[in-house]
Amino acid sequence: MQSASLVKDTTIMRRKFVLSVAAVALAAGAVAGCSSGSSSASGGGTANGSSPAPAPTESNPAGDIPDNQAYVAYKPAGAGFTVKVPEGWSRTTAVNTVTFTDKLNRIEIVSVKASAAPTTQSVNAKTVPVLRKQVPGFRMGKVTTVSRQGGRAVLVTYRGDSAPDSVTGKVVHDAFERYAYFKNGHEAVLTLSGPVGADNVDPWRIVSDSLRWQ
Repeated sequence: MQSASLVKDTTIMRRKFVLSVAAVALAAGAVAGCSSGSSSASGGGTANGSSPAPAPTESNPAGDIPDNQAYVAYKPAGAGFTVKVPEGWSRTTAVNTVTFTDKLNRIEIVSVKASAAPTTQSVNAKTVPVLRKQVPGFRMGKVTTVSRQGGRAVLVTYRGDSAPDSVTGKVVHDAFERYAYFKNGHEAVLTLSGPVGADNVDPWRIVSDSLRWQ
């Protein structure tokens, strides 16, 4: 009799132990679920509760003119033409020459009287030798005739070094496009320059397409 009673008591104790373990497991699961819900409700932060890192801000490479750059028409004093230039760029005026600059980019506009229209032959013979002497690190590209909305122009492409920065002394290797237009004894020369590798094809096309004789 005592043996049967002992077995019965042992069985009851085992059942109570199993029920206790199950209750503890259920309680732990409930706590974990509440913790996970709180994290989701707080906006999806990281595991340690900190805010997610912001997306990196996009920026233009050195020398790239922004796609949203605005342009305004400009008429040099005494010249018989207008040309569009980027709005907000710094302007410097000298005899027959106006220069617009912004960071590493530059537009030079020259207006002179001429007895004849420029040709690829005359530019190769007269203009290119002058550029070789004036532009540090000059490297010749090519001389071609191109059509723009304002008329025909002789285009010279070349590379060279910019003037040293007044503060840092740094020199930038630039790519140049020099357009020479002509009408009724007047020559208009646009020289567009910026760092080699800068993606300014569209901005330079806007400027070179915009020249209009008055």
